[in-house]
Amino acid sequence: MLKGLKIIDASSVLAGPSVATYFAELGAHVTKIEHPNHSDVTRSWKLPKEDKNSPISAYFSSVNYGKSYIELDLKSNEGNFKFIELISEADILIMNFKSQDYKKFNIEDHQLLEFNPRLVIGKINGYGEDSDRVAYDLILQAESGFMSMNGSPEGLPTKMPVALIDVLSAHHLKEAILLALYARERNGKGSSVSVSLYDAAVSSLTNQASNYLMEQHIPQRIGSLHPNIAPYGELFRTKDQATITFAIGSDRHFEKLCETIGLEELPKSEKFHSNQQRIIHRNELQKIIEKKTSQLLAKELLQQLAYKNVPAGKIKTIEEVFEDEKAKELILEETINGKLTRRVKSKIFK
Repeated sequence: MLKGLKIIDASSVLAGPSVATYFAELGAHVTKIEHPNHSDVTRSWKLPKEDKNSPISAYFSSVNYGKSYIELDLKSNEGNFKFIELISEADILIMNFKSQDYKKFNIEDHQLLEFNPRLVIGKINGYGEDSDRVAYDLILQAESGFMSMNGSPEGLPTKMPVALIDVLSAHHLKEAILLALYARERNGKGSSVSVSLYDAAVSSLTNQASNYLMEQHIPQRIGSLHPNIAPYGELFRTKDQATITFAIGSDRHFEKLCETIGLEELPKSEKFHSNQQRIIHRNELQKIIEKKTSQLLAKELLQQLAYKNVPAGKIKTIEEVFEDEKAKELILEETINGKLTRRVKSKIFK
């Protein structure tokens, strides 16, 4: 789809490189630039069992695909000249340097656009363009409210097991770059767009933000439960010791669930006839449903619910996820530095 588009990826860690990988999956030619002595730090983020001598890690592989690699020291005249030479012929440049580095390296927006007026510059920063504060996903999850409301009621604040804020900001930058490309098609001019990890995090609070802004509701840690819907996120054990969960988004879903597990009269109860009532009495409701699911086999129950269009699923391990043929279709393989690497696609539309 984007064959012939030239992209320079001068970013590191996860957010920026994942955006460049997205364009590589669409057919663009992506060149990743790394410092000769300080390569992308994620090359060293290895599991204990990974080869300590390999220049590749699984983490690095997850967001680097379909790229060619070159080493440049932007502080040197030679490296800076080569960089300018590359961006003079590029369509997109992706960076996540500290704000002061752009001036230090002589690669501020106005300078780059002077060399290449059609260049689209996409930048990621932590806390805004004027801040040089070091930004790591964990700290962003902590400071944007995500950790405070994630975890079990009796437990401590908990981070998501993926770099959630990096992933979210990467999607924001993709959108910004695509819009800048669209604008370039209309006016022939390049431009610079930037995304802040902090802004991406706060803007992604969505319904939790509105719950607070409109009703002053401060979300507490409630595990996987939903503050506005029930049963939604409660965990249930089945006869064969599987763990399943339901996402009952409407009264009709609830009626169908109850029909399936032999609780036909439950939706008529004053305590459970509406969603708001089910939220109030959700603990009692969970115990009632659990008595039934404990007598049923997971596969059969989930098949019946799927037939009735009731959202339900089994809690799967990563191993179980990639036993599924649909998940296998999303795997991309590539050999980098002699090592076979695998990751999941970021381009999932057809």
